Amino acid sequence: MKTKILSSLLLALFFLPAQLLAGSYPITFMDSAGKQITITTEPKRVVSLVPSITEMLLRIGVEDAVSGITYHSVMPAATDKKIIGGFFAPDSERIALLNPDLIFYSSLQTEVVKRFQDKAVLVNLSAKSIEESFSHIKLLGRIFQHQTDAEALVAEEERQLAVIAAKIQQIPEDKRQRVIRFMGQDKVMVPGDDSFQNDFILAAGGIAPELDRKGNVIELSLQEWQDFNPQVIYGCGKDKKLFSILEQPGWNEVEAIQNKQTMTFACELTCRASTRSGYFVSWLAARIYGDEFSDLSKNVLPERIVRRQDIAVELEYLNKAEVIESDIRDFRNKTVAISLTQPMSILSTLEGWRSNITTIANHYFPPPSWGLGHRQGVDALRQHTLEVLGFDSDTTSIIFTGADMDNLAVAKKSFRDLTVYAIVTAGVESNAVRMAKDSGSFYEPDTIAEAEKPGTINVLLLTNVKLSPRAMTRAMISATEAKSAALADLDIRSSYTSQTNPATGTGTDNVLVVEGSGLAIDNSGGHTKMGELIARAVYEGVHKAIRKQNGLTAGRSVFKRLKERGISIWELAENAAPEGKATAIRQQLGKTIMQPEYASFLEAAFTLSDDYERGLIKDLSSFDLWCQSMADAIAAKKVALNTKKTGTDTPLVLRKAFNALLRGVMAKFDTDYSGPTRSHSEAAKP
Repeated sequence: MKTKILSSLLLALFFLPAQLLAGSYPITFMDSAGKQITITTEPKRVVSLVPSITEMLLRIGVEDAVSGITYHSVMPAATDKKIIGGFFAPDSERIALLNPDLIFYSSLQTEVVKRFQDKAVLVNLSAKSIEESFSHIKLLGRIFQHQTDAEALVAEEERQLAVIAAKIQQIPEDKRQRVIRFMGQDKVMVPGDDSFQNDFILAAGGIAPELDRKGNVIELSLQEWQDFNPQVIYGCGKDKKLFSILEQPGWNEVEAIQNKQTMTFACELTCRASTRSGYFVSWLAARIYGDEFSDLSKNVLPERIVRRQDIAVELEYLNKAEVIESDIRDFRNKTVAISLTQPMSILSTLEGWRSNITTIANHYFPPPSWGLGHRQGVDALRQHTLEVLGFDSDTTSIIFTGADMDNLAVAKKSFRDLTVYAIVTAGVESNAVRMAKDSGSFYEPDTIAEAEKPGTINVLLLTNVKLSPRAMTRAMISATEAKSAALADLDIRSSYTSQTNPATGTGTDNVLVVEGSGLAIDNSGGHTKMGELIARAVYEGVHKAIRKQNGLTAGRSVFKRLKERGISIWELAENAAPEGKATAIRQQLGKTIMQPEYASFLEAAFTLSDDYERGLIKDLSSFDLWCQSMADAIAAKKVALNTKKTGTDTPLVLRKAFNALLRGVMAKFDTDYSGPTRSHSEAAKP
């Protein structure tokens, strides 16, 4: 029997195409530009100018081969890669310094094609459908000898899509919603018929417009808008302020506007057909059909535990520490669960003081579940979750998060006979707040809102000693101060007042402290060794978890930090540029900021701005001199700076910094262009 099986396997391998065999080259394929490409050896120095391809490469585990990326790539594994510019204006000189053997490019990047067509393999992979994006993932798996990783990634996305397809099938055709992806700047723009974005809508059970026009972005007339009469409108995060266009007469006469069915998602989800199509389609479908998806009788998957994986936490009173994956309400949930050998007391910011606890847990339920949980109510949500996990509600303490357990961080700190574990999940890009500055939106706390947020910093604290009630409450303070210190040192911004305020937390954070057993400890404040260990463990855990969840590190690019403040250099240049020069000014501004001396200038301005807004700095005359020198250096001549307030809400220090960069760039271009232009005072008002 074994001989027969082996013979069959060998026969199958014999008939496989040579390019599909692991370690087999050359690999030949047709790219999206219709060009036949042949890869003769495994690429070692890759530059990816397309964020969707960068995401694919990093998700299948070939980050070591990736040398350069654009600053639009936000995957956690991208934090240490060389930035070679933006998607629309990559810097050819910086690309050349990396000596790439393979470049992934877009059809918009014509300068790169001309520069490197004889120096590197150029590949254009531009997906027009979900299925085509999956083909690209598998192709990259072949090119980089990561077929297994690529196949597993695609299989998981296809699994999620299959679940949504089964759920949608139960919704009658006459109940399907008309859905449109809103785009554009000062006009109403939508994807063309051949865009992957309409593929998202169809996969989510929506009805997409059929306009008989192709293209990534096309303009929609008022008549076409009204004829389609969307019932759901969604955009990406940066489009949120643009919904004001739809408030105009005529545009606001559609069902979606009248019923307030407008929504936004992260640009990394809506604008890319990449590695999270199943994830996004699931989320979109759950938002469109929240009522239908809330009906438990229409679940298509059994609610069950799918797999368990141990995590390393070694304390005498722990029976088991593990991450449990489960299917709840048809979506994949994940829980870090720790069972104790004996009942203990715990102190939780969500549940308060509880005794006789034998299990503690931090539970992640994914974005598609958030609206369903709101309909269910927090008590029912908690009870239902524990039932699926097989935990007793009376002896289990649980907190909830929107941060994926795949990004869990475990930090351990010890001193002599004392040991502290901080088990942390953290997401900070959606609901971070500056306490004492930002407004609260709930008059009476609504605990389900805590579970719905796509962030939250949750900390499970365990020690090898027995903490008194006093020590447990002091541990809460030590942990909270350490968390805020970690956010400050990373310059995490408030999601609501990002230009002026660093964050102190997410507003939905939770800490759960376990009583423990062993040596009795009555104090864990800042002056105690126990307090120090708690703080150090939490600080390290928060740093690690934020890096894994959001890709944020202290050394992240200045472009990322600009984005976190809601500042677009493209918009700055657009508002400042003389007529006809916007594109050139944008590109030059981006290249200027990539230079270390100007990036450092902006980074220093970030810190100075916060201190100035706090009142810690009164006189900006020295900074004015620095701004002048920066502008003069960029332009290679003396530049007249206008520091007059322009009505913008941007803090004064940042206004001065951007003014210096823009004036310098425009003065530089005055030597390159001929013909009349608007004066700087008229053209540039950052």
